[in-house]
Amino acid sequence: MLEVAQIREHKDAFVKALQKRNIDATALLDQVLVADETRRTSQSQLDQVLADSNKFSKEIGMLFKNGEAQKANLLKEKTAGLKEQSKGLQEQLNEASETLKKLLFTIPNIPHESVPEGNSDEDNEEVFRKGDIPTLHDNAQPHWELAKKYDIIDFELGTKITGAGFPVYKGKGARLQRALISYFLDKNAAAGYTEYQVPHLVNEASGYGTGQLPDKEGQMYHVTGDDLYLIPTAEVPVTNMFRGDMIAASDLPITCTGYTPCFRREAGSYGAHVRGLNRLHQFDKVEIVRVEHPDNSAAALDGMVAHVKTILDELELPYRILRLCGGDLGFTAHLTYDFEVFSTAQDRWLEISSVSNFQTFQANRLKLRIKDKDGKKMLAHTLNGSALALPRVLAGILENCQTPEGIKIPKALVPYCGFELID
Repeated sequence: MLEVAQIREHKDAFVKALQKRNIDATALLDQVLVADETRRTSQSQLDQVLADSNKFSKEIGMLFKNGEAQKANLLKEKTAGLKEQSKGLQEQLNEASETLKKLLFTIPNIPHESVPEGNSDEDNEEVFRKGDIPTLHDNAQPHWELAKKYDIIDFELGTKITGAGFPVYKGKGARLQRALISYFLDKNAAAGYTEYQVPHLVNEASGYGTGQLPDKEGQMYHVTGDDLYLIPTAEVPVTNMFRGDMIAASDLPITCTGYTPCFRREAGSYGAHVRGLNRLHQFDKVEIVRVEHPDNSAAALDGMVAHVKTILDELELPYRILRLCGGDLGFTAHLTYDFEVFSTAQDRWLEISSVSNFQTFQANRLKLRIKDKDGKKMLAHTLNGSALALPRVLAGILENCQTPEGIKIPKALVPYCGFELID
């Protein structure tokens, strides 16, 4: 969440920045400042009452010791009144703090100055494109038809077991899925990311820590009996490993990667754009996460983008990179680049990765701080990216690499899956 001190000092700049998200935040930020003033006033008054109470307590002891019981009893009555006063002020402080926190949880991150203005994904800015779009044979098919033809993904069986959006991978489809996970993890490890295996369920504090709660509460599967949430991305458990930590600047950067299944209760819709692997309730993804010093996070974001590029270059898929506009920017993101592969069979671009810098937005929620060699403390910067999300990468491979003889496996994946052709 945004820092109150920054809002207090730069309210007009925050209002202007949030206009890029098509939000008029003036009234909301005014409410934040009122709640903050109430909180600070209550805290100041409470501190004074507690200080007076402590002072009187010491004086009472001295008076009794000196045989001045009458004066001591009068001070005791005064102290009792201060205790009641402190109780009321503590309640007032708690209420103001809770109000402030709830208000802050509703405000998204401010966009980077380079974020283009716009209302939807149609206004995103293409900043890079690479790869030739292949010319397919006359009988080329979309991946959901290829999955059935080669018996590698069973969407109906998944519906039988669970429901729509939970496919069953089988045979060479399952092996290719496993190959992609191993390949992505190996690429990330070679780039210096430490691999982690993390829980697939998180508590409420973790959901709030990275900003999925309360913003995306309706999109998360909630295990009500234990008050836990199925993760929508490995970003949540991996980043929360550092919740509440004070990290020495000399230990930065912290770089992590991990594979997890991801679970999302997306609103149901129909049509080719959500068929097959295009939109799922359960899917596999390999994530990269970084904790950085504020001075280095911009360069780290560029490095993450360059790293994802190398993976897509090796997969030989045509892709492009978009800088997201204000209207399409995620709630927690300061700056995001989306990667999309082109699906020739569907004649459309498919998003396969988002790489984002959150600056201090998540760290403020997480209370994740840095301590430099001079003892100065500051909030860390956090970043994350998909490297990569599997469903649409798999869709891109199936559709772009199809031939009359079968689906050719990209050379980089052959050592991982053990075959060159799905036929």
